[in-house]
Amino acid sequence: MRLFLAFLVFLLSGCGSLTTVPADEPPPAPRKGGYYKDDGPGANPPADLASIPDAVPRGEPLHPFANRPYEVFGRTYVPLAELRPYRETGIGSWYGRRFHGAPTSSGEPYDMYALTAAHPTLPIPSYARVTNPANGRSVVVRINDRGPFHAGRVIDLSYAAAYRLGFAQAGSARLEVESIVPGEATLVAAPPPPGARAEEAEPPQPASGVYLQLGAFAGRENAESFRVRLARELGSLADGLRLIGSGGVFRLHIGPYRSREEARPIAERIRSQLSLEPLFVAR
Repeated sequence: MRLFLAFLVFLLSGCGSLTTVPADEPPPAPRKGGYYKDDGPGANPPADLASIPDAVPRGEPLHPFANRPYEVFGRTYVPLAELRPYRETGIGSWYGRRFHGAPTSSGEPYDMYALTAAHPTLPIPSYARVTNPANGRSVVVRINDRGPFHAGRVIDLSYAAAYRLGFAQAGSARLEVESIVPGEATLVAAPPPPGARAEEAEPPQPASGVYLQLGAFAGRENAESFRVRLARELGSLADGLRLIGSGGVFRLHIGPYRSREEARPIAERIRSQLSLEPLFVAR
């Protein structure tokens, strides 16, 4: 059904590449467990989905066909013709193995384990930061597909992105979407001040042990802001809270602990106090 709709959009829009419809059914309602229909992580998912890195924003030429106006289900969509600031909040969902390997609107095969997304009007290709306000998690995705085309939904994420944001099993969640224009200072790690030593450009790497990860960010500014908020709300629990960074991706960790068993009571207190779901990370 999805490929048929993609071909129909292709005919109606006159695009030179397939416009893939990320879902051809109503958005799944939030639920406590299980996956929507036959979607899911597939038979052989990567060993650690939580470690899949964010997409790295870079300057790319816009696709010559995927950004033309098009019509789906009687509604006309006019994609943005340039990279510019854009922000919206609404219900986001994800699509997985049902479409893994199928062509996206950019003509690239869909990879459910890459951090990508489908959006009705953001330029293809472009980049966006997507945040789950319920748990503070944030990812950077590359927009390479069109959709979703159902009222009330603002973005369809890859399975890996939904997993990173903590709502893969729920099916959908309220999300914040903010476009990224490569080169914007607020969206990348701030450069060190003049005369600073090279090793000061990024936070020091942590000692070995088990850590609880409480968030991941594409920019130092957002990571620092969330760290200050957590430190205020966690009180004495925040003694081991630290910001680590690598390749422009910054993460908030508490630890180290000698084992998962030692870290588990802290994870339970954080879960109860802040409604956050810490990730166990071994280093």
